[in-house]
Amino acid sequence: MKKVKFYTNLNQVEQLSQETKETLQPITDKYVFRANDYYLNLIDWEDPNDPIRKIIIPNINELNEYGDWDASDEAKNYVVPGCQHKYTTTALLVVSEVCGAYCRFCFRKRLFNNDVEEVQINPQPGIDYIREHPEINNVLLTGGDSLMLSTKRLENIISQLREIDHVKIIRLGSKLPVFNPMRIYEDEKLLEMFKKYSTPEKRIYLMAHVNHPREITEEARKAFEALHNAGVIVMNQTPILKGINDDPDVLAELLDKLSWAGVHPYYFFINRPVAGNYDFVLPLKDVYEIVEAAKAKTSGLGKRVRLAMSHKTGKIEILAIKDGKAYLKYHQAKYGNYGEFMVLDCPDDAAWFDDLIGYEEYVKETVEV
Repeated sequence: MKKVKFYTNLNQVEQLSQETKETLQPITDKYVFRANDYYLNLIDWEDPNDPIRKIIIPNINELNEYGDWDASDEAKNYVVPGCQHKYTTTALLVVSEVCGAYCRFCFRKRLFNNDVEEVQINPQPGIDYIREHPEINNVLLTGGDSLMLSTKRLENIISQLREIDHVKIIRLGSKLPVFNPMRIYEDEKLLEMFKKYSTPEKRIYLMAHVNHPREITEEARKAFEALHNAGVIVMNQTPILKGINDDPDVLAELLDKLSWAGVHPYYFFINRPVAGNYDFVLPLKDVYEIVEAAKAKTSGLGKRVRLAMSHKTGKIEILAIKDGKAYLKYHQAKYGNYGEFMVLDCPDDAAWFDDLIGYEEYVKETVEV
């Protein structure tokens, strides 16, 4: 297997000047840095605004006093250590405390600091909970990055879930298809494991995190093909990020390249208002217009993507923003109000559901599921 060199210290990145490293040191003191030589080689180091650079290299505005640690209130959804059960049929297992790529816009920045009690390396309590709840037919393995686990550890989790008859879908959230694709297509045991447990009746889905079309290299396509040949269905989701993919041409290229590679465009997300993410924030109105302009440039396959906010009350789909109004629908709902349609006043600078006029009506903290 091709050896990828990982970096956990900016001093290891030869392309950065000493002055830049010293300037960014306070950010890495607060928020970790993780990268590898394969991914860093995708950067055009002559371009200070290179989008791949912005994804992986710290920026000074991460210290801006903005946002919360847990913008979607995930802490309230834990039913046992390491397992969230927010939506009736879906459970989320935090199976890894490690991300190979630490994206600077990560909405779980809180997991990569000194206080990481939320991370539960042992998934057994969560698996036991899922076994006892037959309404759960869909389990997402996340973290961190689920493919940062060894194949042996990953198979131990997946094999147990496959013994639970009511679990029909297993999803793995991962950046590795574009961050370290060799980990996928060169690991025969991983692919054999996927073939064993991704069956015509019960599929394994990989939820890729491809943010920019330049990440889709020859190596990434080999990883996608290996996953397809192993019976895994590959989907993609990405936030819309200022300075990275906030351009209709870039997004249209991303939708096209994903579709051509057999990767299903799934979600475009609104970047969550998380501490350290100030540099990537865009108004909802702008994001909607960018996404619609991109969809106009791509095929029906690309147009399937949904624009959504992962809010503490549920996954809110943005149907339209026009004439100062936001037209929304609950695509998933913590309180059971699936499909509820909302029309709220949308100020031009609104960047999150809580910035919309009248959002409070839908925050039903006291309502039982």
